[in-house]
Amino acid sequence: MNYSRFINAISAARKASPIRILTELQQRSPPSLISLAAGAPNANTFPFKSASISLKNGGSIEFDETLMKRALQYSASSGIPELLSWMKDLQKSLHNPPTAGRAQLEMCVTTGSQEGLCKAFEMIINPGDNVLLDAPTYSGTLAALKPLGCNIINIPSDQYGMIPEALRETLSQWRLEDVGKPNNTIPKLLYTIPNGGNPTGASMTTERKREVYQLAQDYDFLIIEDDPYYFLQFEKPWAPTFLSMDVDGRVLRTDSFSKILSSGLRLGFVTGPKPLIDRIVLHMQASTMHTSTFTQLLVTQLLQRWGQEGFLNHIDSVVEFYRKQRDAMLSSADKWLQDVAEWHMPAAGMFLWIKVKGIQDTHKLIMEKALEKEVLLVPGGVFNIDSSEPCPYVRAAFSLSSPEQIDQAFQRLHALIKESM
Repeated sequence: MNYSRFINAISAARKASPIRILTELQQRSPPSLISLAAGAPNANTFPFKSASISLKNGGSIEFDETLMKRALQYSASSGIPELLSWMKDLQKSLHNPPTAGRAQLEMCVTTGSQEGLCKAFEMIINPGDNVLLDAPTYSGTLAALKPLGCNIINIPSDQYGMIPEALRETLSQWRLEDVGKPNNTIPKLLYTIPNGGNPTGASMTTERKREVYQLAQDYDFLIIEDDPYYFLQFEKPWAPTFLSMDVDGRVLRTDSFSKILSSGLRLGFVTGPKPLIDRIVLHMQASTMHTSTFTQLLVTQLLQRWGQEGFLNHIDSVVEFYRKQRDAMLSSADKWLQDVAEWHMPAAGMFLWIKVKGIQDTHKLIMEKALEKEVLLVPGGVFNIDSSEPCPYVRAAFSLSSPEQIDQAFQRLHALIKESM
């Protein structure tokens, strides 16, 4: 593929930092190397000496003095080698990307998947570019896109994700013969959350993914597969990903450990074509420099101890917790909300997307009246491209509250809706 269309002038102007290159060269060199190049502080002056982190299974992760010095020091912008190696093996096991064998696939570690998304958008988009997504969608994505001055085009979706027929109809306003011509206005990228979408809980079917990918090939646009809830799918086998279908190298995939290891550790990953990942890393060199070395080493030690089998066993336990939470919320919804709302069962994630009957817009209901009933949800309008448009939906999260709290919350929500109808 020719990636020049997907690298804007700002990204194309980024050059590798000589200091960052020297830092990474030094880290790959033998201990006998004497370096007077690094501008790194001397780790002997740091106040931290060692650490022992207890695990729930009774084990512990140890940072002796040597490892602690490394953990508190600068590291490679793309991520520490051990973590990248482990994650690349995991991606190959889970997704078997078609481009991996052609040395075209690359990965970098980011400070949460949000950093990867922002840097991908800022690499690709020019003011006035057309961008495709299926709203309602993650408000953080909208917050990242809107300042870039792009035209956000909404593709209708349902509980099974983006509707390919609607995407095809939208794309029909551009001529296929214009694909590849300079200065065409065909959308450069499509963004989607394929599993357990935030806020809708929607999961795209395999057949729909294949149809969307084919349209991406026809019209030559990238797919940003933002998949933080991939590991929170409630049924196996897990759905095939866009990355697993990507024969061309037109998928940028973001993954996150936030939902399965820790949201505060801020560890995410971007996997995709090497020419694009390289540009993202150049941006990191000039901004965050790298994700916390301590965080990366902590998680690497955990993953190496577990192995892939242990990691996936942990995932199974996390999924079982959220399945019980989901089922508790669905049970309470059936108990309290059947006469005032409607919803579908999410196949992944941690959200229930509820349509309130008889109310055109839930913003006032939630922002002004819900607190009086001591119940709080998110009004659906904040997930729309135009948040001022009336929206009859609310988002309920089942991740934190106990089943008893969920039941009480829906009882209060029922009373609130009844009073407002």
